[in-house]
Amino acid sequence: MKKTGIIVGLIVLLGLGGIAGGYYYFVQRPNITVGDDGIIFIQPGDSFETVMTTLISSGYVKNEYTLRKLAELKKYPSAVKTGRYRLVDKMNNNQLINMLRAGRQEPVHLTFNNIRTLEDFAAILSRQLGIDSTEFLQLARNAEYVKKLGFTPENFIGMFIPNTYQVYWHTPVEDFIQRMYKEYRKFWTEERLVKARKADLSPMDILILASIVEEETNIADEYPVIAGVYINRLNKGWKLEACPTLKFAWGDFSIRRVLDKHMEIDSPYNTYKNTGLPPGPVRMPSIRVIDAVLNYQHHDYMFFCAKSDFSGSHYFSRTLREHNRHANEYHRALNIKRIY
Repeated sequence: MKKTGIIVGLIVLLGLGGIAGGYYYFVQRPNITVGDDGIIFIQPGDSFETVMTTLISSGYVKNEYTLRKLAELKKYPSAVKTGRYRLVDKMNNNQLINMLRAGRQEPVHLTFNNIRTLEDFAAILSRQLGIDSTEFLQLARNAEYVKKLGFTPENFIGMFIPNTYQVYWHTPVEDFIQRMYKEYRKFWTEERLVKARKADLSPMDILILASIVEEETNIADEYPVIAGVYINRLNKGWKLEACPTLKFAWGDFSIRRVLDKHMEIDSPYNTYKNTGLPPGPVRMPSIRVIDAVLNYQHHDYMFFCAKSDFSGSHYFSRTLREHNRHANEYHRALNIKRIY
C-alpha cells in the first residue's frame, strides 16, 4: 500500500512537471529573435493569418506552432489591431500576443519641415504614417471643415507647425488634424501673441509673412531685417511686391527671374497688384522664421535687393533711387549668366 502511494505521488509530480514544462514551452519560453530593427506593420484589414505570415517571413519567430496555439487560446485571431509594433529580442509568446492584442504600438517620430504645399505634406503623411493622402487633402480643401478650426483652405497650411511629433501609425485623418490643431494652439504662447499684437498683426498674418521671408533668403541673420521691410510697407499702405507670392501664384517655384509678364497674373497672391497680405502662406514656415518675424528688426528700410555676387545676401535701401542702383547691378549680373 505504501509502495502504491509512492507511485501515485510520482505520477502526480510527473504530471505537474509536464504541465509546468508545457506552460513554459508555450507561454514563457523566449520565442522572438530580432536584430536592430524589430518593427512590424499590421495594415487595416489584415487577418490573423496575414499577421502570422508577416511574423514568420520576417524571421523573428523561432517556433510558429507554439505562437499560433497560444494566440488561438487567447482569442487573438478575432482581436487583430492595426499598428506599428516593435518586437523585443527574447520576447515570449505571451508578451508578444498581449502587446498585439492590446494594440500597444510604438509611436512614429513624425518630422516635417521645408514643405511648400499641402500636397507635399500629404505625401509625407502617407509615407511616414500610412495616412490616406487623398482623404487628408479633401478635408484640407473643405471650407466648412477647416472653418470650424478657424481657418480657410488658403491658410490651412499655416496650422501645421514644422517640428517632430510622436504620432501613432495609421492615426485616423481627423484625429491627426485635431492633434496638430492642439499643437498649433500650444505653439502660440502668450509671449508670441503679445509680440504679434504689438506689430498689429494676427498669428496668421505672422505666418504669411514668415512664409514669404523664408522664400526670400536662406540667411538667418536677414530674416528679421526682411520682415522689418515688409512690415514697414504694410504700415505705410504700400504693396508688398514680394516675388515669392508671384511664384506661388504661377505655381512655379523654379522661376529664377521675375519678369513683367509674371506681374500681370490675376491672382489674390499677386502682391504687385494687390495691397496687403495674400490670403495664405506661400509655404509652411519654419519656427525659426516665425520667431524672426515676431522679433522683426525696427529700421527705416523700404527696399531690398539680392547682391550681384549671388551669395544669397541682400542690399537694404531706404530710397527708391538707392534700390534701383542695386537692382540694375543685379539685373546686369543675371544677363551675364543668361538668366532671362
